[in-house]
This record gives sequence, structure tokens and C-alpha cells, in this order.
Amino acid sequence: MEIWIIDNSGNVLLSSSGFEVSPQQNMPDFIEAMNSASGKATWVGKLSTGEKIMAMTESVMNTDGTAAGAIRYIVSLEDVDSQIGFSCLIIGLIAAVIIAVSTILGLVFTRSIVRPLRNIGNVAGKVADGDLSARIENYKYDDEIGELCGKINNMIDELNDADRLKNDFISTISHELRTPLTSIKGWGETLMQVGDTDPALTKRGMSVIISEASRLSGMVEELLDFSKIQSNRMNLQLKKIDVLAELDETVFTFRERAIKEGIEIIYNAPELPAPMEADEDRIRQVFINIFDNAIKYNYHGGRVIVLAQITSPTVLEISISDTGRGISPENLPRVKEKFYKTDNTVAGSGIGLAVADEIVKLHGGTLNIDSILNEGTTVTITLPIEAVTYTDEKEVHDEEAKNSN
Repeated sequence: MEIWIIDNSGNVLLSSSGFEVSPQQNMPDFIEAMNSASGKATWVGKLSTGEKIMAMTESVMNTDGTAAGAIRYIVSLEDVDSQIGFSCLIIGLIAAVIIAVSTILGLVFTRSIVRPLRNIGNVAGKVADGDLSARIENYKYDDEIGELCGKINNMIDELNDADRLKNDFISTISHELRTPLTSIKGWGETLMQVGDTDPALTKRGMSVIISEASRLSGMVEELLDFSKIQSNRMNLQLKKIDVLAELDETVFTFRERAIKEGIEIIYNAPELPAPMEADEDRIRQVFINIFDNAIKYNYHGGRVIVLAQITSPTVLEISISDTGRGISPENLPRVKEKFYKTDNTVAGSGIGLAVADEIVKLHGGTLNIDSILNEGTTVTITLPIEAVTYTDEKEVHDEEAKNSN
């Protein structure tokens, strides 16, 4: 810092540095201070030597009010500029380092995301092309990407299971269709050869052909029903029916078959009817499927126990229990899945229970299965019915007589 004493003509009379000051100094702050009312002025600029300074001038007045001169304070800005430049350099270097580190970390982070995503994309492409053996291997991520990889592998496993079940179904249904067709073809050729020479053989052969044709028709209907359910095209032909009457009819239909196979059907029909708006054919189809399984998977000397009760004014519960093979705990949750069969040695398409479950759901009911391996299976159906109340036994008989007419 330097202090100058200046007269009112602008001549530097004295400098605190002790050196003589050149008279050609640029002093706009002096001129402004001498002419301003405040008597003060500030200026930033360069001396004749080129040094950058900040100068502040304050005028000095005589006792009579005239300007005697001024005092000028001069501070060099060279060190300040150097310090600012150095600080800017340091800040620039730090910023460059931060940018470089951020870029490197960003690349590493991006690669850590892009690489597994690219791997996922490759696996998804293989699966889309039909390669269900593809898997996301050796993923070691504890974040959402790792969770996604695990779920994709699980999804592929489920697709594999579904594909296997589909192939098993195609194989099974092909065999199921081939067997009756072979019987029909064989008996047709036999009847063509014998003609009318053996009426007993002809009658037997025609009986087999009719039976196998009915079996084929049933399988085709089951496939068509399943296709309708899968595409949400199954329409119910609703009308008021007595569900228990349909159950009685089904029990009657299967009783003769059960006797032939040494199986006892135990059923005590409730006295009250169970009216509801339902598709008569579909409800009977559900009962037929469940009874067919109860006999098919039963043992000689076994039993099928049928219970029907109105658990509340608007709920009918029907349980059909058998003493047959039962279902293992690992297979039980999957028995209502499409194409799933617990025993491939027994005839059937594997979609009957899936169709039955969907039909019951379409009627607003539920179908549940409980089973113990080698002890038996119980299928419980609940259906919404209309509330019916009878005050005495005579009204019950009157209602039954009305229904029979």
C-alpha cells in the first residue's frame, strides 16, 4: 500500500514509498474527488508502469473551504490477481479430477447395468426363438437386476414345465384318440368280413363301435370346452334348475359302473331342493368329471361317499369323497392346472378338472380338493342357490310333486 500527498494542481508532493512519482500519472479518482461534493472517489486501473492498482482519493480542504489538495491511497492488485488466478487454477484442476473420476465411475456403473441387461436381452432372444434351455448364468447381483435375473430364470423354468405338460398332453390325447379309433377300425373291418353271418358278433361289434364313438365324442367336447374357456368364449345357457336333481341323476348314471368295478356309492339325498340359475349341462358335466375320477382312481372294494347340505340359506355345499389312491402333497396344488396328470397310466386328457373348476367359477362357486396319498380324495363344491324355506313336511312333498310334474 502506498500513500500520496497531492496538491490542488495534481502534483504529487510526497509519496510514502520515498520515491519520486512521475508527473504523468493517470489519476481520474483525484479529479473526481476534487469535483465531487463528498470529496471522495475510487478508481481501478493501471499506473504508467503497467501495474494494476486500486486507488482511493479524499480531498483536503482549507479553513476557508477551498481545496488544498488530496490524499491518495494506492493498493497494488497484482498479488490479488495472482492469488485469484492460482485459486482458479486449483479449482479447475479439482473440477477436472472430479469430472474424470465421475466419468470413470459413470462408465463402470453403466457397464454394470448394461452388461447384465445385454445378457438378459440375449437370453430373452433365445427363449423367443424357442430355446428354453437358455438361462442367465453366474449372475451375482444383490439389487433389482439380480432379482430380475432370478425371476426370468424362474419364468423360463415355468415355460419349460408348461411346454413339457403340453407335450405330455399331446402325447396322451394322441394315445387316447388312437385307442378308440383302433377299436372302431378293427371292429369295422371284422364286421365287413363276417357280414350278417354272425348276428351275436355283429351286435357286440356295433356296441363297441358306439361305445368308442361316444368316448371320442366326449374327449372332443372336453377339448372344445377347454378351448372356449382359454379364449373366454364359454357362454352359459342359464335357466332355473335344481342342482340336487342333477346330482341325483349323476349318481344314478354312475351307480351301475361302480357296481361293475366293485365300488360302493353312498349317497343320501337331502329332502329340500336347491334351485339356482345355472347351465344344466355344464353343472352335470362337473359332476360327471368328479365321479369319473372318483371311480377311475379308486380300488376294488372302495367307496364313493356323496354329501350335500345347504350350509346357509343361499349356499349349497357338495362333497364327493373316495377311498382311492389319493394325491401326493407335491402334486395336490397342481391338479387343477391345465394338462396336468398325477398318473399317466390312467386314461384321461388331464384337462377335466381344469374345465370343471372354470365352470364352477363361472357359476360363482368354488371347487376345492383335499387328498391324502393312498387314503383318498375329497372334492368340495360350493354353489350359490336361491333361498328356500319350508314350514312343514307337507309343503316339502308338495314342492317335490310340483317339480316331478
